[in-house]
Amino acid sequence: MNMQVRNGMPAGQLTAARWRKSRVSNPNGSCVEVAELPGGAIAVRNSRDPSGPALVYTRAEISAFMQGIKDGEFDNLISRLRIGNRELRHDRAAAAVISWECAHRRDESSARPE
Repeated sequence: MNMQVRNGMPAGQLTAARWRKSRVSNPNGSCVEVAELPGGAIAVRNSRDPSGPALVYTRAEISAFMQGIKDGEFDNLISRLRIGNRELRHDRAAAAVISWECAHRRDESSARPE
């Protein structure tokens, strides 16, 4: 039986989702987590509220958003980005996001036994 996925549904109901976040996420749990859903949609949730609402996007929407980040279209939304002990100016924030995306693609392509 396939569950009907809808935007804003409780993330806890997305039982097939394998949630993940960046390795450079805030250690206090203030993170955005993403998961690929059956059928190819991408869900996004707040790690502080794992059962809270999930925003569900198509691959095309996520791709357009990521390209906007890479192109610096949202740099004005943050003045500085902190990763570990380093503070990055917004021109480097997009580069950090690109690095995060590349690291996750590399993780997916190299299957490691658990």
